[in-house]
Amino acid sequence: MAARKAVFILLLTLCFVILIISSTESVVPQQEVESLENILAAMNATSWRFDGDDCDLDTISEVPKLSQEANASIGCDCNIGNDTDCHVVRITFKFYSLDGVLSPELAKLPYLRSLDLAYNYLSGTIPPEWGLTRLQDISVLGNRLTGEIPPELGNITTLTKLDLEANQLSGTVPSDLGRLINLNSLILSSNRLTGRLPTTLGQLGNLTNFRINDNNFIGPIPDFIQNWRLLNRLEIVASGLTGPIPSSISLLENLGDLRISDITGPAQGFPQLNNASGLIRLILRNCNISGEIPDYIWRVRQLELLDVSFNRLVGRISNNILGRSLRLVFLTGNMLSGDIPDTLLVNGASIDLSYNNLTWQAPDQAACQQNTNFYVNLFRSSSTGNPIQDVLPCTENVMCPRYACSLHVNCGGDDLTVRENNGRSVLYEGDANVDGGAARWYVVAARNWGLSSTGDFMDDNIYQNTRYIESLQGNTILPPLYTTARLSPLTLTYFSYCLENGDYAVNLHFAELQFTNDSTYRSLGRRIFDIYIQGRMVRKDFNIEEEAGGFGRPAVVPFNASVTDNILEIRFYWAGKGTTRFPKRGVYGPLVSAIDVDPYFKTCSNGGKNTSKGVYIGVGLGVPFLVLLILALLWWKCLKGRKKTDKDFEGLELKTLSFSLKQLKTATNNFNASNKVGEGGFGPVYKGTVTDGTVVAVKQLSTHSKQGNREFLNEIGVISCLQHPNLVKLHGCCIEGDQLLLVYEYLENNSLANALFDSSKSGLMLDWPTRFRICIGIARGLAFLHEESRIKIVHRDIKATNVLLDKDLNPKISDFGLARLNEDEKTHVSTRVAGTIGYMAPEYALWGYLSDKADVYSYGVVLLEIVSGKSNTSYIPTNDCICLLDWACRLETSKQYKELFDERLESTINNEEAETVVKVALLCTNGSPSMRPTMSEVVNMLDGKTCVPEIVPQPSGYSEDLRFKAMRDFRREMKGQGSYNGGQTQISHTIRTDTNYSLTSSSDVFEIQSVDTRSY
Repeated sequence: MAARKAVFILLLTLCFVILIISSTESVVPQQEVESLENILAAMNATSWRFDGDDCDLDTISEVPKLSQEANASIGCDCNIGNDTDCHVVRITFKFYSLDGVLSPELAKLPYLRSLDLAYNYLSGTIPPEWGLTRLQDISVLGNRLTGEIPPELGNITTLTKLDLEANQLSGTVPSDLGRLINLNSLILSSNRLTGRLPTTLGQLGNLTNFRINDNNFIGPIPDFIQNWRLLNRLEIVASGLTGPIPSSISLLENLGDLRISDITGPAQGFPQLNNASGLIRLILRNCNISGEIPDYIWRVRQLELLDVSFNRLVGRISNNILGRSLRLVFLTGNMLSGDIPDTLLVNGASIDLSYNNLTWQAPDQAACQQNTNFYVNLFRSSSTGNPIQDVLPCTENVMCPRYACSLHVNCGGDDLTVRENNGRSVLYEGDANVDGGAARWYVVAARNWGLSSTGDFMDDNIYQNTRYIESLQGNTILPPLYTTARLSPLTLTYFSYCLENGDYAVNLHFAELQFTNDSTYRSLGRRIFDIYIQGRMVRKDFNIEEEAGGFGRPAVVPFNASVTDNILEIRFYWAGKGTTRFPKRGVYGPLVSAIDVDPYFKTCSNGGKNTSKGVYIGVGLGVPFLVLLILALLWWKCLKGRKKTDKDFEGLELKTLSFSLKQLKTATNNFNASNKVGEGGFGPVYKGTVTDGTVVAVKQLSTHSKQGNREFLNEIGVISCLQHPNLVKLHGCCIEGDQLLLVYEYLENNSLANALFDSSKSGLMLDWPTRFRICIGIARGLAFLHEESRIKIVHRDIKATNVLLDKDLNPKISDFGLARLNEDEKTHVSTRVAGTIGYMAPEYALWGYLSDKADVYSYGVVLLEIVSGKSNTSYIPTNDCICLLDWACRLETSKQYKELFDERLESTINNEEAETVVKVALLCTNGSPSMRPTMSEVVNMLDGKTCVPEIVPQPSGYSEDLRFKAMRDFRREMKGQGSYNGGQTQISHTIRTDTNYSLTSSSDVFEIQSVDTRSY
């Protein structure tokens, strides 16, 4: 009985203790619960609910996991001081693509230490209220955050990690961050940050990790990095900072991972790094480093990766290589000489020696041995005097048994036959059987082409180096040619050898396969790389998404190339720009789907398969126009029914489709007036739809215009030879009887002039971002004409009416009826003047001196029209200025550029960008041609890659007056005819200054003639 009573008392006691414990169980305070709920709601994390009773995150609806690393959790600490409550100390939402915003209520969680919101879809700005927290680490890596970095973050002195990588943050780095004395890691890569790095960052003595890749900073790499003595990882890749690398970098003895690349600046020697004995990864790529590679580099025992490619290094590779951990060596693009030491060829290593001046390697030498446990890329690693042998290393007695005249490669895919628009079947040879490799050279000997690939995808934690091909699986609307692609982390070269010398059309095919079009973090990637053809850069900062108009869409980019040594070389280079984290680490670098090369000079057939797309010639420009013969069949079709007495088109054959007059009558409903979209000096323009459903613009030559005949020939000859995203595309022509018609792509938004000067009629109001994009697009089109195309062209009539806008308001230069060849060996040519009053450069209008700088001048006038919304030829300022340009020149002295800005834009205009446009316009319209920039320089200025030089005001007087002489004469004549009222600020709308007006001198030195006022 006593025992039973004792047991009962014991049980009663245990129940009482449990009751006491349960009654005092810690819970999260209600204020923190409410704040956390508001934070989740702001981020649109509606699939979870926080339970403050047990500090747990409950899932209330199914959440798709986009990654195995996805993590949604809340952490609490119930042992803070003597408090009986639990407090929220950690918030983690990673890889869930939350599409809300950041909440300022984070400041209401006083014990919060860690915030990790990486890989979401969050937008908006970083709340300055976060500066009131006591956070220790913040990561918002991989979102869409905009605005500037709040200076208030500098108040979080407890902060040890700040990761803002891969957002859209702008502005300068606030100097307040220098107060974060406990900061170990500062990561700002892949944003839009500008300005100089504040000197206060030199106070961050505890910093171990600093990364600022892919930004737009200015100024040299700061010397204060020497203060970061604990630094282990330093990344300054395509940051915008310039060289040289400070000599004080030698003080950073704890460096294990150093990456500096793609910096401009003066030549420099190899930086002193002998104190950094623990280096594991060393990248000093494209830093303008000259001299020899120091011997101590080869003796760093822990070094795994060495990349000093694309510098100016000379000398021999050391024989004393002790770094037995070395697995990746990239010496590409230097001037190294001598033999390849056997000590470099260690098992498991990938060694790229391409583009050097090393001793030629015989087939029996170690570097040429196949089936070994290392890879050596020797493409163009030596200069033997035989160009074919240089691209075919380890071969002897190289000869060309036959010569090819085309190249078609399905990059990353298998052999694929493609039926082209002209009905011909073309075999695109695949290279899917070529495995990956950080230093890979491959050649298809039977077909005279190959590839060279260099680089390792950094930070992907994949060491097999096989991920160099991408393909789309399952259903896709992409044509098969675009469902595979070859990738490269650094540089990828396709080459064709034993190729007939001559001029070729090169079409490069792209489609972005690694990003997505959805509203997830996987769509936030930016792939940017440069394109070189025959060693010359033809596209800088190429972006497939921008070119194609989205991810998973095909884009074909045309170029021209001249082959003179039987070798064609197409190279893609990653210059450090763009993201490297989407949709996962290590996704970046060049990607190409296919390469298509055809000759201009003949029809090419290989192995019985016709692989050309048809050939054409350009029509030589000038007076008289030179028309060359290529295709007899097209000539016969084009000229069927033409009168024998008409000699203008004799011998004309072109790489354009030939339309019959019946086809075009059907397309335009017999040239119905309801389909008429414009009319100019050439004739009317009609909208039409051809049999395959393509909407076109049909330009009909007036039967009474002999000048139009010459312009017709000129336009076909020029525009059919040139293809560029910012040039209008010619679909074909019709020459039948006395009918001459040109068929263009139809551009929905008419001309830039209509949008700027007649918005009430056009229904368009161009906002500032669109105007700025148009400025850059026109510049790129002109840069292509002047510097990048196979034939160099001066347009001669750049003006707002000759710039068309497509459905997305992208600009396309049109009307090449007055275009002329620009001969490289001549500074200018003297010619009869033809163009439009108000846009012509003075040296051309007055003396007939023509160079590409005449187009630069006209472009400058168009820039002023875009930024002001006013026409240079019709707007007259209220002061004594003769035209818009005259007014802008006078405002330059006072720097009151804002007076020029279109008042319709109001506060939405970006003042900094608009001032840049005005400054560039004034540079372009300098009275002296030699003082005007080239169009490629203009592109770089507008892109922010180079600074706009200070404008030296031109003295008033003779040289300035020459720029406005024609306009003054025109105003005087119009006033004499009673069509002009000097008291008005706008010429009567009945006056059309770019039609039916000419000036001739007594010696007939020049003649100014108008061209189409309507776009096409």
